[in-house]
Amino acid sequence: MTGHLDQALAAIDTANAADPRRESGSPEALLYGQRMSAECDRLFPDAPEVLKIAARGQHIERWVLRRADYPEGRAGYLAWRRDLAEHHATRVGQIMAKAGYDAEAVEQVGRMLRKQGIKRDDTVQALEDVICFTFLKWYFAPFAAKHSPEKVEDIVEKTARKMSPEARARVLREFDLPETLAAAFRT
Repeated sequence: MTGHLDQALAAIDTANAADPRRESGSPEALLYGQRMSAECDRLFPDAPEVLKIAARGQHIERWVLRRADYPEGRAGYLAWRRDLAEHHATRVGQIMAKAGYDAEAVEQVGRMLRKQGIKRDDTVQALEDVICFTFLKWYFAPFAAKHSPEKVEDIVEKTARKMSPEARARVLREFDLPETLAAAFRT
């Protein structure tokens, strides 16, 4: 890793360490960022620095914009997600600039965090694949335990649609999914 990358990742971790929410005794956003980095390194061992930074900062300061502060329903949810993506892109961009990254790298990570170019831009798609693998590995089982089988199936179908064909094939190799869920990754 370069000095710039080390500095950016450390600053993201410092920001995320302030998360008041806890999971397994750690700040949720910090733990999520570390899990994202681990999946990024596993899935893309030769990942460019911009992908590594986007993965670590994907949920930077997520607790700052609370879902409860937005209207109920799909429109409120989508507004919250849009505002979160913009917040993540802005904060990570500030950190990158301070670490010495140029405007082009900052903009590229911003596009990745706003998911601009999913299915068209390889680095944006790589980040989405990392997000989906992190969800499946760490967050799917707790989610499934709280929701109906129909809701679980819907979320799995949405997750699979966001992934690249290579990532969907890898899910089938790495996860032991029931046939009703595995089918979503075969399309």
